[in-house]
Amino acid sequence: MKPEKMIIPIRKIHETAVVHPNARIGKDVEIGPYAVIGENVLIGDGTQISAHVVIDGWTSIGKDCKIFPGASIGADPQDLKFAGEKSYTFIGDNTTIRECVTINRATGEGEETRVGSNCLLMAYVHVAHNCILGNNVIMANAATLAGHVVVEDRAFIGGLSGVHQFVKIGRNAMIGGATKVTQDVPPFVTIDGHPAKVSGINNVGLSRAGYSPETRRLLKQAYRILYRSGLSLPQAIAVMEQELETCEPVEHLLRFLRNVERGIVRGRRESEE
Repeated sequence: MKPEKMIIPIRKIHETAVVHPNARIGKDVEIGPYAVIGENVLIGDGTQISAHVVIDGWTSIGKDCKIFPGASIGADPQDLKFAGEKSYTFIGDNTTIRECVTINRATGEGEETRVGSNCLLMAYVHVAHNCILGNNVIMANAATLAGHVVVEDRAFIGGLSGVHQFVKIGRNAMIGGATKVTQDVPPFVTIDGHPAKVSGINNVGLSRAGYSPETRRLLKQAYRILYRSGLSLPQAIAVMEQELETCEPVEHLLRFLRNVERGIVRGRRESEE
């Protein structure tokens, strides 16, 4: 019986790139000039890595990602508590990371920083240690996340925005450019300003995500209870539980609100909305 033929992955690695021999490189991977790939890095099939990209630490890059010049992924966190422990960075499939983006690995033994699939991080975005980003997240140019921020699926964060550590940003939320975010952002809303204020439901995002008119109606009703009734957060949750019809987006909103730890971004005065 003949031994099985070894299949060597097809890949294009520029002669000036520095790739550690222990790095695991998938098939059809492209690595550009002067890129540096560390010892504990895994790069999925079909991913394109441009010139001068540095990928280090215990980092896993998914399939068919595009990483543009000057990006740094998996470097040590900018955290004085970090003591060299083994921690991780994960990037999902089909994610685009533009020029000079920085994504740091986590603080804490065995902890992780994670960016989901089908995300777009535009130029000069910063994702700090222990951040968790869902799928289809968009961060515009120079948006920055401090440590331990959670961003749910399909959220949009405008350029030059700054998000405080431990903040949670809900699903399908939209954050306007140059916004200062220091409290949790409920799902499905739009916020803007310095400091941030909620200005309404993210109607465009909900429509693009395929939410039905009936679901959008229920979410608008939830918004009015949360921001226009004058109720405290616990009171608003109780009213929503009693008055709103049950559907998955409403249940998701209620779960988010029940687990708020930093308070939520508040609305403008009703006369301004």
